[in-house]
Amino acid sequence: MIRLAVRCGPAAAERVLAELLHLAPGGVEEESGPGWVEYAIYGAPGELPDLGSVEALSGDDSVRVSTEEIPDDWADRWRDFHEPTVIDGGRVVIRPSWERHPSADPGGAKPPPGIDVVVEPGRAFGTGAHPTTRMCVELLLELADAGEAAGTLVDLGTGSGVLALCAAKLGFGPVLAVDNEPAALEATRANARANGVEVEAVRVNLREDEAPLARTVVANLTAPLLREVAARLRSRPDLVPRSLVCSGLLAREGGEVSEAFTATGLAEASRLSSGDWAALRFASR
Repeated sequence: MIRLAVRCGPAAAERVLAELLHLAPGGVEEESGPGWVEYAIYGAPGELPDLGSVEALSGDDSVRVSTEEIPDDWADRWRDFHEPTVIDGGRVVIRPSWERHPSADPGGAKPPPGIDVVVEPGRAFGTGAHPTTRMCVELLLELADAGEAAGTLVDLGTGSGVLALCAAKLGFGPVLAVDNEPAALEATRANARANGVEVEAVRVNLREDEAPLARTVVANLTAPLLREVAARLRSRPDLVPRSLVCSGLLAREGGEVSEAFTATGLAEASRLSSGDWAALRFASR
């Protein structure tokens, strides 16, 4: 197994990710640190795409491509890096299926407090630990605190379905999860069954198709895709949601994304940031 990685500075992250997803539409693994973001894909020798176009994307030396041979037992060892994600003091815990809830009763007599979301992730889909996912959940909790956790919700770019699962457990429904990758939809359906919630998963290419919308929309996408969603809303004012939560954007992109959605008639109601990332919540005026 080969790990093919692209590391860049935050300023180039959006362009690198967009280019990489064209070459590897099945999804990427993401890691970040002070001053860098790294995207990686995995495959057998000879099966991975040529990333020369990604390396040349920045026009300077800020983008680096590297390869690493992964040990044969990697399929089991990668699980060691996924731990429960605790949000808002434990109101929501997102954990991989092999990890115990951090506040669970050892004897199993009482269910763990708060909302417990159990995810069996594919390597490309994650377990909710990324800052953009965590902030989206925090903004969904804001809606719940305001009595808005009800009615239809659509999760655009659902991945493993983490946000759709959280929404269903918060009281939204029906919940629709949208993604272009069959593997993501399979993971979402399996995770919904494991969590005992109803989530419909459908395939939609957000770059080409009109996104299904609802009373509440969650969109953890890149800034270019968010702007495309906003542009479609401007042409269809009848589809503008009552609430919209979005992330996947860098903090420096918050202004332009906010302008794109406020042009649809929405108003920015809340903004969060974590490291280089931002998340926004909009409400109807």
